[in-house]
Amino acid sequence: MLLHDFMEKFAPYIELAAALFSGVLIVLGWLFGKFDYSTASVVTYLAAYVIGGYAKAKEGILSTIEDKRLNVELLMFLAAIGSAIIGYWTEGAILIFIFAVSGALETYTMSKSRKEISALMELQPEEACLLKDGKEIIVPVKQLQVGDYILVRPGERIPADGKIVKGLTNIDESAITGESIPVSKGIGEEVFAGTVNGKGSIKVEITKPSSETLFQKIIELVQNAESEKSPSQQFIERFEGIYVNTVLLIVAIMMFLPHYLFGWSWNETIYRALVLLVVASPCAVVASIMPATLSAISNGAKNGILFKGGAHIETLGNIKAIAFDKTGTLTNGKPIVTDFIIKEGWTEEEVLQTVASFEKHSTHPLAQAIVNYARQKEIELKDPQSVEDISGKGIKAVVDDTVWKAGKADFMTGENPFITNQTADHFTKEGKTIVFIEREEEVVGIIALKDVIRENAENAISELQQMGIQTVMVTGDNVHTAKVIAEEIGINDYYAECLPQEKVNKMRQIHEQFETTAMVGDGINDAPALATASVGIAMGRGTDVALETADVILMKDDLSKIAKTIKLSKKMNRIIKQNLFFSIAVIILLIASNFFQVIDLPLGVIGHEGSTILVILNGLRLLKS
Repeated sequence: MLLHDFMEKFAPYIELAAALFSGVLIVLGWLFGKFDYSTASVVTYLAAYVIGGYAKAKEGILSTIEDKRLNVELLMFLAAIGSAIIGYWTEGAILIFIFAVSGALETYTMSKSRKEISALMELQPEEACLLKDGKEIIVPVKQLQVGDYILVRPGERIPADGKIVKGLTNIDESAITGESIPVSKGIGEEVFAGTVNGKGSIKVEITKPSSETLFQKIIELVQNAESEKSPSQQFIERFEGIYVNTVLLIVAIMMFLPHYLFGWSWNETIYRALVLLVVASPCAVVASIMPATLSAISNGAKNGILFKGGAHIETLGNIKAIAFDKTGTLTNGKPIVTDFIIKEGWTEEEVLQTVASFEKHSTHPLAQAIVNYARQKEIELKDPQSVEDISGKGIKAVVDDTVWKAGKADFMTGENPFITNQTADHFTKEGKTIVFIEREEEVVGIIALKDVIRENAENAISELQQMGIQTVMVTGDNVHTAKVIAEEIGINDYYAECLPQEKVNKMRQIHEQFETTAMVGDGINDAPALATASVGIAMGRGTDVALETADVILMKDDLSKIAKTIKLSKKMNRIIKQNLFFSIAVIILLIASNFFQVIDLPLGVIGHEGSTILVILNGLRLLKS
């Protein structure tokens, strides 16, 4: 097992070392030949063949047996053997050498794309401190179950997803989000496996088994992305099998036809057939796509963008329109208090203290926002005598033997001056949500709350529009709020009050109009629309359903990454087109040169394999940030 891990980790370096050593043997073989040590020369060349060609020959033979079709590796192997048979040992050895170098580069690309996974795997703790029956027990992470309590000491990595039930600390979440600044977390807040606890000791309740943690999903996503091939890659692989068979058939004909048709000698005929075998092989064409795709996947993973496959990267470059959910996507998803107005004769602290005291018993996001607002002002909360949550209306409580209410306008009993003087109407037009406050049938205050737009949303939308991409907001929120948010961000169009099925219908309309589309969302209600779009993009902090459905995940919840991702896709598609054009042009040129007998085997080898190395190196440019 250790040997297997070592070989897998250092595979590209081992292959490159073997290629370079075969190169040294080729030079020695050539020198022996110069000084008439023919036997030593042949033996040295044989060693170069075996050492340099073993890896690719093995890969070609096993692939041929498994897929039951010929491949490029086998063509190169046959060309090298054929060269040796007719006495061109040096040319065959050079072919092996350059083919081995290009193979090592391909392996390096694969290794580089897996590096992000290896780095993540190393961050995953293997043991946890389980709290059971008042004792601290060290157990394997795999044994942790939902509902267990664990202790995470300062500086330790959190072993599983959960929520803090005791303690206050700062969490370094860079392994998940890429954000280097630690996040302050307290009771009730989520923590993720693989992140690092700061200076505080915390007690955590496990909410997910180790196999379903966000951390584990990231690893699986990157692994799956490598195995899922783009449409271009799938086409090239189908094309490769047909092309290889065609080349072998033409080479077989060329071994006889020119001798009788043009009067070439048998030696020249076979020699030209071997040159054709070398130069017509589609090595560079085959290597035009996969290294570039894997480099793009690796680049994305390094920058907090996870692709579920090469197909999605390729499609992103052709996007014409992007639809956005509002809550949790364009906005932070957490409302905050923006305005607090009270009736004359009352003090802000008095009203806020009472309201926050009973709102703390509600799990509604608006209630939590009011409580947070009170805590920011360091107001000490009371204990209400009774609390009643009226679904769809608001909350009713008794505090200090007095009946209080907080909620919608129609939940209030007394006369509402904030509606009469149109204060509430003003806030509604600004896209804010209103909470009215009543004491003993007297409306004494009004709280306006708003789900604040993400800091970088406006710039992200502007950048997409500059790229010629239509931006649309599809939200379940009311028309007033949708209009205000759309105007603030500068989005092209919006659809409001959309239920999940209506979001799907709107997405289909957008798709019919623009053909290639993307949808960005974070919630369960976004999942059907994410699946309908050409490419679904989920926010990293979104729901499990959204993460499962989406094709691309923004781990940092950074909307500006969308434009960067599209640019990466366009660059990848551009590099692939460059590679294909260049590799096909080289093959045509080399075949024509061989037919007119103006190219020899060494130059054919260098031209063919050199073009392969160049397209791989061109693809590796995508590794740059």
